[in-house]
Amino acid sequence: MLMPLAIAAALAACSKQDAATTAAEPAALTLDESKLPPVNRFSIDDLDPGIDACTDFGAYANGKWLAANPIPGDRTSWGAFEMLDERSTAVQHQLAEQAAADTAATGVKKIVGDIWATGMDEARINAQGIEPLAAELAAIDALADGAAIAEYLRTTAAKGGGFLIDFAAEPDFQNPEINIAYASQGGLGLPDSKYYFDADKQAIREAYVAHIAKVLELSGVPADEAARQAADVMAFETRLAKVSKSREELSRDVSLFYNLVEVAEADKLTPNFPWSRFFESQGVAVPEKFSLAIPDFHREVDKALADTDPAVWRAYLRFHTVDGASPFLSDAFVEENFNFYSKTLRGQKEMRPRWKRVLGTINMLAGEALGQLYVQVAFPPESKAKMEALVANLGDALKARIENLEWMSEETKAKALAKQAGFTAKIGYPDKWRDWTGLQTGRDSYLANVLAAREFNYRWNIAKIGQPVDRDEWGMSPQTVNAYYSPLRNEIVFPAAILQPPFFDPEATDEMNYGGIGAVIGHEMTHGYDDQGSRFGPTGKFENWWTDEDAAGFKARTGKLIAQFDGYTTADGLKVNGRHTLGENIADLGGLATAYDAMKKATEGTPDPMTDGLTRDQRFFLNWATVWRRNFTPEELKNRIATDEHAPAQFRAIGAPSNLPAFAAAFQCKPGQPMVRTGEDQVVIW
Repeated sequence: MLMPLAIAAALAACSKQDAATTAAEPAALTLDESKLPPVNRFSIDDLDPGIDACTDFGAYANGKWLAANPIPGDRTSWGAFEMLDERSTAVQHQLAEQAAADTAATGVKKIVGDIWATGMDEARINAQGIEPLAAELAAIDALADGAAIAEYLRTTAAKGGGFLIDFAAEPDFQNPEINIAYASQGGLGLPDSKYYFDADKQAIREAYVAHIAKVLELSGVPADEAARQAADVMAFETRLAKVSKSREELSRDVSLFYNLVEVAEADKLTPNFPWSRFFESQGVAVPEKFSLAIPDFHREVDKALADTDPAVWRAYLRFHTVDGASPFLSDAFVEENFNFYSKTLRGQKEMRPRWKRVLGTINMLAGEALGQLYVQVAFPPESKAKMEALVANLGDALKARIENLEWMSEETKAKALAKQAGFTAKIGYPDKWRDWTGLQTGRDSYLANVLAAREFNYRWNIAKIGQPVDRDEWGMSPQTVNAYYSPLRNEIVFPAAILQPPFFDPEATDEMNYGGIGAVIGHEMTHGYDDQGSRFGPTGKFENWWTDEDAAGFKARTGKLIAQFDGYTTADGLKVNGRHTLGENIADLGGLATAYDAMKKATEGTPDPMTDGLTRDQRFFLNWATVWRRNFTPEELKNRIATDEHAPAQFRAIGAPSNLPAFAAAFQCKPGQPMVRTGEDQVVIW
């Protein structure tokens, strides 16, 4: 995605259909719930009475469960999110098979059926081998100089296959009602620019070079030559990495994505890759201005077009062309792709079965098309109604918390409250579905369907440049087990698939829902006030609405949260990066506190049911912990520590509660115990 704070890349567009119309589309979609895996609910049997909740709340709540639930071989982590993902995937499996069996299907059902049928035709894919890429590789082999390479980069970008440039339409930071073009960095094969330099990543770098050589060899390059070219490719990517921003830098300074320039100015910056010509080649009217993010990166690419041997460019382009297509090619390519990206980088022991991988492709390229089928069978209307009430209650609780802040001036409070009042909530699925008219799929070639969908999505996205922002669009499909906040739209979004236990259960008691999805709702709302979301105003405009004194107070409080998470270390000795994870940690803290307030308000005047001998408050915090029970492979945990703006789950389970007096009261904790942060150590923000 182009920007971590603006979820809009290559997904939704809207059609004139509404949910009622979709429900009447080709009938007879059915769901056999007996074939679905179970959900993961809190159980009192999971608690370890031998551990003091005030000393190690994570082990008390989750230790037994984690020990009894090892990571499946085709996963790199396992917990509440993954279990719901398995359940959503099982639903999708049934729907994809039904779509593929309907040879008379049209619309989204045909798209899903075609990608499924061709993706599952392993014999045909293996018989085709590298042949589906033959024409593309021949075009790369013919590149003789920088001018030809620049033209090739433009041509492939126009098909949705940009190598070096992340190019997309997003709302303008200064006028979020209009989409503009954003061009950002790309081009690296390793997870982050730091992987090219950090001492502890040397083994990964060596494995990557071997992977490059193997992919080149599979594509037809002799082994000795492939090894030489792999070294050249690694050197070229290292050059790009030196001028690329790290994930940490990008996650903690959203302004890096916004560098508004005139096209003529951009042309001067990169004379070998003129942006005026790039826009024309994409079929987009040349705008007056666009955002050229990370200009040093683009300047270096421009230099490379002039000073780098075309043979190095050819090796680089050949590798990334084949590597990017490998999941959709024959078994040898698929296995090599798995061996490096999943096994070496993330510690995954077994390849996921083909049907899961094909569903992953459908979700990547036509997620909302599949989502139209998903909500017909897997999202009851009563869930949406109850969620709307929860969102309203969380909004009231957040409003009250802002009003009662002691450290914030009335001037800044007024603007913070205006932002809260402007929140838009989207629940379950879009009110208007994306129009997929024009995407041509068939039953001849898996890769052909993938490339067609990729180009279709890219064309749809860049067609929005210069157009009004469509507020009905979604950045996640309904079957995704996640949620998000978009500061440029000031909206919170909760797809249908996350609205299941342990997050949400229409039949559950209030404390369980508030400790689960309530805290998630509060988390997404608080993202509007984290270290980056707080830089956007109520309308989504990138602006400073803080007094200097309040901004300084906010920075001091967030600094204490950085220090708290800097103090966490995994069992393997890996240190959490408090700065990189700051935004999520702010959202966890504010979200959990707000959800607790909302729960107390919702249950005011009602007797505590004391379920299983646990108080209502205890069950609230225990369901929060249930959400964050998660095992990781050592490799995956190391990768996430290095690249993920979220702290590992075990620290999210304890980080926010340890700052809340309500937690200490619920479990009768005493000052000085690990789960009780007091005085200067206690973090209170929102």
